[in-house]
Amino acid sequence: MQGEDEQQELTNAEDLVVTKYKMGGNIANRVLRSLVETSSSGVSVLSLCEKGDAMIMEETGKIFKKETEMKKGIAFPTSTSVNNCVQDYILKEGDLVKIDFGVHMDDFIANVAHTFVVDVAQGTQVTGRKADVIKAAHLCAEAAQCLVKPGNQNTQVTDAWNKVAHSFNYMPIEGILSHLWKQHVTDNPTDQQKKDHEKAEFEVYEVHAMDVLVSSGEDPSKQYGLKMKTPRAFFSEWKGVLMFLNTLENDMTLK
Repeated sequence: MQGEDEQQELTNAEDLVVTKYKMGGNIANRVLRSLVETSSSGVSVLSLCEKGDAMIMEETGKIFKKETEMKKGIAFPTSTSVNNCVQDYILKEGDLVKIDFGVHMDDFIANVAHTFVVDVAQGTQVTGRKADVIKAAHLCAEAAQCLVKPGNQNTQVTDAWNKVAHSFNYMPIEGILSHLWKQHVTDNPTDQQKKDHEKAEFEVYEVHAMDVLVSSGEDPSKQYGLKMKTPRAFFSEWKGVLMFLNTLENDMTLK
């Protein structure tokens, strides 16, 4: 049994695996472009999330049709955050919108995220704090692209992000660590790893998800402890599984 599992497991060094990552990435980028084009005043956050998830399922359903046993589709549900809060929301002109989601082909994940301002007139530019925080995050992402290579360490990326964010008088959001991905496995950092911030060296054929979050506020993020019995019981049952309430058949029990 162990021999069969080892034989079936694919590594990132194989051309087929790279192809699956690229196909997932291409789908993710197409869906993202469509969601950004759809985002305008009067559009609801819920409709964007539903459209994103539906498009992912539609696009992934068009490929590898003969591979009936292959799993594919939504790796991470579409998330749309507006300004400094995440909730049911109707977009309006000038809102700062963040969209992110993931697509997987055979459990090889391609994740994408994008931040933009709603209804910016053609030929005009976003200015002020919104422009600065977007620019800071973009420069952090560019730094990661340059620094994530074999032989470098994760601390080099962290140091670069801190320098970029602080140059704008902003700050990276604490507690956000990147992930090492393999087929069927997402190595999220443990609570202890978040405290220790262990050093790690990047290696050949590794796949990393780099989460870049920059805030213009002094206290950018807060953790909320669930007080009611029902949501606590729900999360104890579904711990470790990424899912959104709009994917449940009956979400009223948690509201």
